[in-house]
Amino acid sequence: MLTKSLSVILSSKQCYSGVSGKIRAQKYVLTKYFQGEPKKSDFKVVEEDLRDLKDGEFLAEAEYLSVDPYMRAYMIGYKLPTDMIGGQVAKIIVSRNEKYPVGKYVTASFGWRTHTICNPAKYNKVASLLPLTLLPNIDPLPVSLALGVLGMPGNTAYFGLKEICQPTPGETIVITGAAGAVGSHVGQIGKILGCHVVGFAGTDEKCEYLQKEVGFDRAYNYKTANIKAALREGAPNRVDCYFDNVGGEISSTIINYMNKYGRIAVCGSISSYNDSTLPKATLLQPAIVLKELKMEGFLVNRWMDRWDEGINANLKWLNEGKLKYQEKVYKGFENMVEALVGILKGENTGKAIVKV
Repeated sequence: MLTKSLSVILSSKQCYSGVSGKIRAQKYVLTKYFQGEPKKSDFKVVEEDLRDLKDGEFLAEAEYLSVDPYMRAYMIGYKLPTDMIGGQVAKIIVSRNEKYPVGKYVTASFGWRTHTICNPAKYNKVASLLPLTLLPNIDPLPVSLALGVLGMPGNTAYFGLKEICQPTPGETIVITGAAGAVGSHVGQIGKILGCHVVGFAGTDEKCEYLQKEVGFDRAYNYKTANIKAALREGAPNRVDCYFDNVGGEISSTIINYMNKYGRIAVCGSISSYNDSTLPKATLLQPAIVLKELKMEGFLVNRWMDRWDEGINANLKWLNEGKLKYQEKVYKGFENMVEALVGILKGENTGKAIVKV
């Protein structure tokens, strides 16, 4: 049972019941498959009273929740109704596990919910996109970075670029979706590795940010630029590595402009996530065959056993001032759907998160 003192502390929050000492959690349940962009009517917000903790468990309260493009694509694979997926940074508020003490923060794939009872032994046996991680003290950096440069997006950029593209100094890297959490990070790692970096983003402001703040050599607004002309100008030596976050015709154009033995890391296809039918694009096979290109899709949990390697590398670069970041912060658990729609529309520069 919760102690009396804890009940008093928590009773001022609407999601708790201070009378019984029980905690009432809220969660998003997907009840309809997305048609076009996600809508509030696709979800039902459900309340549930949480049981008492068992030995080995802890109770965590969400502080920041992640919204990511993959969420739009993945839900078609779940049988409805189903709890909405997603990562979060949560603070441990009650614990019966000495390895997870009260006051510490964890990151995990707890989904869109306010409170979670977790048994670490069982969690780690379940396939998940985000491992259960006890956060070290990263003061003065915000704990929200565990969902961005020090979390899944950061590791996606780190492993996707280094393991699949395998760039060498002097090579040219092109990135689409370049102002997002992953794309902006990929470009910075590319510069750290001594590469020429070109990005495509959706607004002039994002392109200015990529060039002036993040350090891209060139950045172009894909909505207004002639893609072929931009490539000729920004990548005069053609493209050795392409980090693809968007798919579509722009990807076909870039791939056809690559050098022989070029490498393509396919991270996502955000350009078509809201489409009910897949758009047509120029054939890739002639370029892949004639230029002997390597094209590989990936999910970051392939490197789950090396998760700390990526986090530590990114933290080192961050502390050295070699990585910069931005966060788009939405406020309020009730605004989860708006936040998801926002990133699919390209509202964010850097990582999008929701502060509960």
